Amino acid sequence: MSANVPRCVIERGHDRYPASLLDMESPPEAIYVFGDPDSLCTETISIVGARRCTPYGCAVAEIAGRVSAESGITVVSGGAMGCDSMAARAALDAGGRTVVVSGCGADVVYPRTSRDVFERAVESGGAVVSLERWGSPPRKYAFPKRNLVIAALSPVTLICEAGEKSGTMSTALAASDLGRTLYAVPGSIFSAESQGTNRLIADGASPICSEHDLEACIALDYNRLRLAEERPCESETRIMSALVATPMRADDLARYVAEDVLTVLGTLADYEANGFVVRLRDGRYSASKDYLAMRDSIEHEAN
Repeated sequence: MSANVPRCVIERGHDRYPASLLDMESPPEAIYVFGDPDSLCTETISIVGARRCTPYGCAVAEIAGRVSAESGITVVSGGAMGCDSMAARAALDAGGRTVVVSGCGADVVYPRTSRDVFERAVESGGAVVSLERWGSPPRKYAFPKRNLVIAALSPVTLICEAGEKSGTMSTALAASDLGRTLYAVPGSIFSAESQGTNRLIADGASPICSEHDLEACIALDYNRLRLAEERPCESETRIMSALVATPMRADDLARYVAEDVLTVLGTLADYEANGFVVRLRDGRYSASKDYLAMRDSIEHEAN
């Protein structure tokens, strides 16, 4: 990768050292960072899965990366081929940020098929992180340590697809041992690559059965609403019509438009950011003066 990219070594005890790593039984004495070290201290979610993923696992990883990025969360992965790189690419394509935890030197791309992920991670304000010295080639012993760091960096680890005996499962077990929250995506009982995730769910991991499930879990665990640009639908038009008539609470509004409350909250957050609605002191939402003035102006011109 480019020699012009900032690089640093952060030793334990430095104020830039990620506090989450201190939960490890033996926190690394130093981490090597290629890119922006501040990205390690943002809100993160670790997304990992099978290297030889099925089309199902690839699709799951892409959804997970995109939804996480649209929720303003940095995606942490191992950058490996398969689910890891698919999740990272989806996050980057959605305008998000990603951190790659490498099993070789942070300035070394491995595997080569993930070069775009490593380079875009750094270019987009993220980083490549490693416990290995600069220039270190991939070595088998380094990857279990890498998996521990992936698990430790985030409060939540999402397992897209995994066999029962795999590196992905070792990351999941490390996250569980650290007291992290586990999400797992169920799969066919006939698929070897879903046996691990199905087992995790049976043992208590939060099942992610849809894009909406992931959005809801992120809203609960991170207190963040997903803000994605979408075309207004009929329910959104009805939301503004209802608020023009009378201020309403989000749960009452959801019942009125027959939509999930999280969907309504996301729409309200978008409208509030654009100045269309305001939140009153009692928790109700109301159409803003600017929106009402704009609406009156449009209606006047139409007449």
